[in-house]
Amino acid sequence: MQEGDRTTPVSSAVLPVVVVLDSLRSAFNVGNIFRLAEATRVERIVTCGCTATPPHPKLAKTARGCDASVPCRHVDTAAVALDELHQQGYAVYGVETAATAEVIWKAAWRLPAAIVFGNEALGISHEALARCDGFVRLPCFGTKNSINVGNCAAVVLYQVLGQWLAGREV
Repeated sequence: MQEGDRTTPVSSAVLPVVVVLDSLRSAFNVGNIFRLAEATRVERIVTCGCTATPPHPKLAKTARGCDASVPCRHVDTAAVALDELHQQGYAVYGVETAATAEVIWKAAWRLPAAIVFGNEALGISHEALARCDGFVRLPCFGTKNSINVGNCAAVVLYQVLGQWLAGREV
């Protein structure tokens, strides 16, 4: 076992969040998000469209084993996945670059929540956008107006985790 590895989680608490990946192109990004999902103890990941799903060698490389411990389900489209999550009582938030989206650190998350991350080039599909209850964004001041989806997921998931922990005893 490497230093820092554990056989059991530090906490049995589960963050009431489902991560929805809408047609991500890079299996390496997906693996990175699995590792984040395990670290923040989200409920599960839903992969949609062309998003790589375990078992997948490129995903496994960056997931570092987390693809075996984070529950995952593949659904053909994000629209179908979001319809199901709405029926289960989840608020659905899309992470988008639109100026009308709420800045991430001002967002008040209603939990349980489903958080949608879109394709690296095209963003969230139009059908999925129509099913979102709200939108959040990371302010970007450079010319690209976005960052890598894995990096974005880290900021978003830790922001939600921080708000959730602030509202309960740790």
